[in-house]
Amino acid sequence: MRPPSSPPTRPRRTDRPPRSALAARAASAATPPPHERDFVPICGLAAVQALVERDPRRIERLFFEPRFAPALLAARRLLAAARKPYREVAAEELARIAGTVRHAGVVAIARPRPLADFDSGRVAGWARSGRLVLVLDGVGNPHNLGAIVRSAVYFGVEHVILADRPEQAFPSAASYRIAEGALESVTLHRAALATALPLLQRHFRLVGSALAHGTPLASLRGGRPVALVLGNEELGIDPATLALCDTVVTIPGAGSGVQSLNVAAAAAVMLYALCGA
Repeated sequence: MRPPSSPPTRPRRTDRPPRSALAARAASAATPPPHERDFVPICGLAAVQALVERDPRRIERLFFEPRFAPALLAARRLLAAARKPYREVAAEELARIAGTVRHAGVVAIARPRPLADFDSGRVAGWARSGRLVLVLDGVGNPHNLGAIVRSAVYFGVEHVILADRPEQAFPSAASYRIAEGALESVTLHRAALATALPLLQRHFRLVGSALAHGTPLASLRGGRPVALVLGNEELGIDPATLALCDTVVTIPGAGSGVQSLNVAAAAAVMLYALCGA
């Protein structure tokens, strides 16, 4: 008799995928797809028109509701000359393209504006202009970034320094939408503040902001041009950054039970006091 055959060997089950699959998955998670790395949806007529006026070459595609066709005539002509597509679409299709229903009827798929390096050799020229320089130390909400930049441009700010730290928000679809074109009118610099602020301090007075125990904002007058430092929404200015500030100011409230302003609202108040008043 033939001995009974051995049962076929089954591959051992495992809850873990092969190492090669794990590596591929990790690489995929760490590296955003090309369209997310290279392009950003810029929503709203004001933001798109600012981009058309300042740097239309960054636009790759344009989508809009039919009612905006007349206002986008210049943009359509530029894109046609560059052989880039544009198209009228319904609001539902715009929401899919933009990734949000808050597209305001116009979406440009564009390359984000590159961040400038902080060049200490240019700081003296900034100071001679007399204009305030804005420093954001960990403002993490992209909506706040857009709102702050919009206020800054309104009051004549030309340079905004963004802290090179994980908490800091950088330009995104949300910040472009909220800024309504202001991100095209200001130069954003990315810098390690521990290095940049002492260089800035040679020509500017560093003014930080705090919830309490600072100098009243209204008493800050005269002297060197100001570099205004705003901190994170929850934690405020980093202690190491705060230690470098020449002055710390506070916006006094009415004692109504609300302890503070949103950082974007505080920025608007301080920018008005320092630039607009």
